[in-house]
Amino acid sequence: MGEAFRLGGFGMYPTLFFGIILFGAALGYARNPGKGRLLLPAVLALLTLTAGFLGFCTGIVTTLMYAAEAPNMAPLVAMGTAESLINVCLALAMNVIGGIVVAVGAYRHGRRKPEITQAGATVAPTV
Repeated sequence: MGEAFRLGGFGMYPTLFFGIILFGAALGYARNPGKGRLLLPAVLALLTLTAGFLGFCTGIVTTLMYAAEAPNMAPLVAMGTAESLINVCLALAMNVIGGIVVAVGAYRHGRRKPEITQAGATVAPTV
C-alpha cells in the first residue's frame, strides 16, 4: 500500500484527506441517522472522487510532458497512466468504505419506529 501511495504522487494526499473526512461524516450519519445529516457524506463522496480524478489528470499531464521528450515513449506513457490511476482507485475505495458506513446508517434510519403524536397521527421520526 505504501508503494502504491508513493507511485500515485501528490494527488493521493488530498484524496486521502477528503476520504478520511468522508469516513468520519459517514460514521456520524451511521450513529445518528437523519435525512438532514446525509448531505455532508454525499458532498464529501463527490469531493473525494473529484480529488482522485484531479490527481489522475495531473499525473497524466506530467506523464505526457515527460513522454514528449523521451525517445521510446510507449512504456513511459503506460507506466505513468498506471501510476496516475492509483489516485482514482484510492478515491473509489474511500467511497466504497464510506458508502458501506452510510448504508448502515440508512438501514438504522429505516428501522426507526414512527412517533405517535397526541392527536393519534403517525409521524416519521425527526433528527
